[in-house]
Amino acid sequence: MQRHALNTDFEWRASSGALRRLSSDQARQYDEEGYFLLEGAFSADELAAVRDVIDPMEREGEDILRQRDGGKTFIAKADAITFTIHLVKRSQVLKDFSRHAVFRDIAHDTLGPGARLYWDQAVYKKPGNPEEFPWHQDNGYTFTAPQQYLTCWVPLNDATLDNGCPWVVPGIHRLGTLRHDLTPLGLECLKDPEDAVSVPARAGDVVVFSSLTPHRTGPNLTGKTRKAYILQYASDGAVVHFEDGTVTPANDPKRQFLVDPE
Repeated sequence: MQRHALNTDFEWRASSGALRRLSSDQARQYDEEGYFLLEGAFSADELAAVRDVIDPMEREGEDILRQRDGGKTFIAKADAITFTIHLVKRSQVLKDFSRHAVFRDIAHDTLGPGARLYWDQAVYKKPGNPEEFPWHQDNGYTFTAPQQYLTCWVPLNDATLDNGCPWVVPGIHRLGTLRHDLTPLGLECLKDPEDAVSVPARAGDVVVFSSLTPHRTGPNLTGKTRKAYILQYASDGAVVHFEDGTVTPANDPKRQFLVDPE
């Protein structure tokens, strides 16, 4: 493993203060291992409302993707895996969901007060897709400072070993952002780690992990689409470093709004 070129002085910051949602064991696991599973966070009705909004937008995006040469762009591929981004800009239902008390509390308990929505996207892994998403850190795609932000991976249907649930490598988050290499399926920071842990999750759960936790999802070998909605939260004042050297505040009012100003 090698560190990212911009990762020169990283120090992991453990959560502190009174916990609003996490148990002490969950806070400890997040600090030491970089992830935990929050079970039963959302009702069936709440998830159905989210799916009902995302499904048509995902179909529309996939139709556009099919018209491209080869039916793909970067890591998205029609009938294999799709990424539908910035959904809160298009739906009040999803904007409200991104501000749900569950997310506000998780952000407070892991980042502290003053969190903003940083990114949101739906990732649909289609039936019979044998391809595995490579091991990566979320901060490896676009370097953000502080490096330590939060990913909430919400399965919209059960995420299993057979349809592509998340896997994580505990403990490496404490090193900060690693160097990532480009592969045909996306950026990669690790190859075949021995201590990887699967995190199956039921619809209504949340897989919570750090932007610095290496993770991947397995292949979908079932006959149904695996659906997930990913919401990420960063501390107010976070900035994004682009490859051309520009640095931009992560505060677009249309999609990077404060969710927990307390």
